[in-house]
Amino acid sequence: MPSKHGPVRSRTVAPRRAVLATLAAVVLPVTGCGSLLGDSPASPGDDGPITLTVSTFNDFGYTDELLAQYTEANPNVTVEHIVAPTSDEARLQMLKAFTTGDGSELADVVAAEVDWMPELMQHSDLFEDLTDDEVTKRWVDWKVAQATTPDGKLLGYGTDIGPEAICYRADLFEAAGLPTDRTEVAQLLGGDGATWERYFEVGRQFSEQSDVAWFDGATGTFQGMVNQLPAAFEDPATQQPTDLATNNEVRAVYDQITGAIDAGLSAGLAQWSPEWAAGFQSDAFATMLCPGWMMGPIESYSAGVQGWDVANVFPGGGGNWGGSFLAVPSASPYPEEAKKLAAWLTAPEQQTQAFTTAGTFPSQLEAQSSETVQAYTNPFFANAPVGKIFTERAQSINGAPYKGQYYFAIRDEVNTALTAVDTGSVGPETAWNQAVQTVEDLRVQQ
Repeated sequence: MPSKHGPVRSRTVAPRRAVLATLAAVVLPVTGCGSLLGDSPASPGDDGPITLTVSTFNDFGYTDELLAQYTEANPNVTVEHIVAPTSDEARLQMLKAFTTGDGSELADVVAAEVDWMPELMQHSDLFEDLTDDEVTKRWVDWKVAQATTPDGKLLGYGTDIGPEAICYRADLFEAAGLPTDRTEVAQLLGGDGATWERYFEVGRQFSEQSDVAWFDGATGTFQGMVNQLPAAFEDPATQQPTDLATNNEVRAVYDQITGAIDAGLSAGLAQWSPEWAAGFQSDAFATMLCPGWMMGPIESYSAGVQGWDVANVFPGGGGNWGGSFLAVPSASPYPEEAKKLAAWLTAPEQQTQAFTTAGTFPSQLEAQSSETVQAYTNPFFANAPVGKIFTERAQSINGAPYKGQYYFAIRDEVNTALTAVDTGSVGPETAWNQAVQTVEDLRVQQ
């Protein structure tokens, strides 16, 4: 989700630094009784009352009703849920804890998004090893690998994954003379052989008959495309950043997106910005890349808007965007109790509930094949059989791309370049060269 889980928010360079400085001091809002991170009271004994804090971001589907199930089964435990509005803000809170101490500022259970999980791994000594034979086979293999250190320490229990489909406005398709049925839309975009070239070609056909943009913005589209590259920004063998100037794969993706911008296909909206949120109400775009967790934000921002649907197709084959983990800081006063809570929250039963609540597609094999998930339809998306759709999309994912400790920073620089082009600030070549120089400076520092 998240992300739900990996939201991409891009900015120009100077404002981005100012925003980072501001967000580092953010105190995340609390849902429930209200306590700060890591502010659990001392335990009066093994069976005495304790408070466990859980910090997440966006919407993990952890409703008050779901958490009440845990406290009912464990009456000595009070669970307080701390929710950050975005993945970026949760990441900054975690990085601040790394630089200011031993992690004692963190919650007893903390959510980490896959794109910044490598940064957490650089501080693996601050987290509990969650290896447990009773749950090891719970998840798809590549999900476990994303949270496992080179020396075999499991730092996080998987929550969701982000298999991708295409969400679209059937009413806007109809107005432009395109098919509206989700099966026909999937075939229009290429079906099993869908390509990015075809996706943008259909976008041009749509634009000839409509004043509406084809997709929401460059950075969200880039995220979906770059996630299909085996190792976008770093060399897995050396774990060092690659030379962006000669990175032909990333440059090809960049050129496709900037070409689509030049053709007028982009609404020029940075995801998670106020303008992007408002775009759902103003018919600003007709399609967007859609991991399962994105259904929640679309429905929330599109309140009162009719026409959204989901097509079981994704250009370039399978793709995963986002997905998160629950980790337990060793500084928690109650690490064993926190492990138990993290294991419960990521059990198939709870992740199934989270999916039907927030669209966060489970990474647990048992949950994916459950009758509840397979039969689930989403009324907002024209009763699309989203359980089956995202299960099929998940089955098309061919492992996870390599993402090291520099991935987030380099991706953010390319996002900054794309945003500059998307908003008309500079041309594609100038923006690319600026990103190349920034990444080269990073490489020199290593």
